[in-house]
Amino acid sequence: MSNEERTFIAIKPDGVQRGLIGDIIKRFEQKGFKLVAMKFTQASESLLKEHYIDLKDRPFYPELVNYMASGPVVAMVWEGLNAVKTGRVMLGETNPADSKPGTIRGDYCIQVGRNIIHGSDSVKSANTEINLWFKPEELCSYESCAHTWLY
Repeated sequence: MSNEERTFIAIKPDGVQRGLIGDIIKRFEQKGFKLVAMKFTQASESLLKEHYIDLKDRPFYPELVNYMASGPVVAMVWEGLNAVKTGRVMLGETNPADSKPGTIRGDYCIQVGRNIIHGSDSVKSANTEINLWFKPEELCSYESCAHTWLY
């Protein structure tokens, strides 16, 4: 069984400002995912424009880029079985009003424009986003002692 799927997760500026970094990381750790990269960074406008390139024709695109550049973010790579799909379920719906209690957005968010977290929506986009935010040498390769208890 291969459990090497990776996903890109970013805590947005509002999540950082609200002090939710530890709570969010804890959820992914408790689920059993392995953290393989993390950085606390102020993303450049050019990085954010490239990250959200698929939304460039949407009316909210400039506001989204400004919002993401308004403060530091925590960029992370998590690894595990079905990491992309499970990560998206853990995040909840893009619109927090549609998110169930128990999801990150369901528990911590009210408005779609301040939904505190980003998660890759496919393995392909995860690979693209990981390569955009991290250099290959920034990704750690190790076996967690919990691996045999999870798989």
